[in-house]
Amino acid sequence: MLNPIFFLSLITKQHKVRLERRTVGSTNRWRFPKEPFSGDLLALSQMCKALSIDFDKALENPDRLCIPQLQKFFSENLKNGAIQSGEADVILECLGYRWELHQPQLFQSKTLTKLYLVALTRGTTNPPRELEKPLPAQLPEKIKERFPVKKMIISLKINDPVVTKVAFATALKSLYISEVEVNLDDVLGVLASAHVLQFSSLFQRCVVMMMNGLTPSTIKNFYLAGCKYKEEQLTTACVKWLEMNLVPLVGTQIHLRKIPQELLHKVLMSPRLFTFSEFHLLKTILLWVYLQLSHSIQAIPIHETVLAFFNSVPKKCCFLDRDIGHNLMPLFLCLRLHGITRGKDLEELRHINFIPEAWLVQVTANHYHALMSGGDMAYLKDFTTQAVRFGLLFNQEYTTYSKVIAIYGFFFEIKGIRHDTTSYSFYMQRVRHTDLESPSEVCKCSPVSLRAERLVKYEIRAQTLVDGKWQEFSTNQIMQKFGFVKSSCKSHALKIQTVGIPIYASFAFIFPVS
Repeated sequence: MLNPIFFLSLITKQHKVRLERRTVGSTNRWRFPKEPFSGDLLALSQMCKALSIDFDKALENPDRLCIPQLQKFFSENLKNGAIQSGEADVILECLGYRWELHQPQLFQSKTLTKLYLVALTRGTTNPPRELEKPLPAQLPEKIKERFPVKKMIISLKINDPVVTKVAFATALKSLYISEVEVNLDDVLGVLASAHVLQFSSLFQRCVVMMMNGLTPSTIKNFYLAGCKYKEEQLTTACVKWLEMNLVPLVGTQIHLRKIPQELLHKVLMSPRLFTFSEFHLLKTILLWVYLQLSHSIQAIPIHETVLAFFNSVPKKCCFLDRDIGHNLMPLFLCLRLHGITRGKDLEELRHINFIPEAWLVQVTANHYHALMSGGDMAYLKDFTTQAVRFGLLFNQEYTTYSKVIAIYGFFFEIKGIRHDTTSYSFYMQRVRHTDLESPSEVCKCSPVSLRAERLVKYEIRAQTLVDGKWQEFSTNQIMQKFGFVKSSCKSHALKIQTVGIPIYASFAFIFPVS
């Protein structure tokens, strides 16, 4: 006779084993979950048939369901209207809420698909009674018995603080409505939610929206999001946008403070960077440093305030040689200080004791040798990284816009002309200092060269944003002798056709040895 205790223990063990059995797919087949694959080919076949999975591929790895095939199957059914939305059959526990979802829509998300299939294989299709809600009673003419919908529970933990309940709800709503409205203020949270859910179509939609929504106030967060989620398309768009707008737009707003140093360094290294002059760029970077050190400042200060701040620093050594300035050195190594030729500007730099004295001595020596050799810039070896830059920001209200520049005794007018609503041309021409309308502004303390001709290597570029994409135009690098007669005083014109506005026109040149 069997021992009653042993017999009871045997029954209990058998009961536990039965409780661990699970259903497979939408069939009534079930097997033991602890085994990777029990050899139940009929159950596997029925599961593949129910979920439209290729049976031969499933045999290669029976315990790994083909998620892309599932997503393709349900997405096609959704497009064809084959699946009708009824009562929710899945409960998602996330962010302290319970979200009711439908199985077909759920399969658009790789994360939710994995959670659902894991729950399915663990036999969680037997939910608590309180989740089994009967459907509303039907009218007498539609006499058809409807059974309660059993809702499967899945859980998702999110540690990303950017994911808010509103943003996550928007992401889940996008499972049902492809063109759900996303506010620019919430797009970061929706992007993060789409990343967590592995909902690729929504993620890419957010990326495009962010690329089209770049402003001084959003550039920082959008760039950091691109880095965080390794979305190169977004980070590249941020860099290109800031290359054009650092000096003319961001440099005039308090949002300049938020620009990460890594992003700023990338922009300063770029040959596409737009600036009105090299001194304008230097002032922008000095302002950025000032804002990093003056956290209480909430408005852009005037340039004299920035100069006074750095001038108040003890004079034992220059700012960049101090501990606080060592990390900033790479930024200033990117600047083309040799493009600052006005004596007043160089004296200003010496006065604030910000840049190492050796740098300024070298710049001054280069200027002296260039003047003594008729303007030859023998110290410049690489056009792409060392050419002197000037720029025009051509807006819609302009029909003609020009600016006169002076360097080593030579005077040039850089000019832009709008011929019609979509046609523009940009060029530079040599002018006599005596022909200038207001010579005092340009010629003050500037030398005047008597050379009849000057060999110049130059490139004219124009860039503008159209439908979220940058259009770029260039003359490429041209070598030309500039004189005063009509046949030689004018450069090749860069002619462009575009609907973009504003147009960022850059003029880069050097004076080769001649």
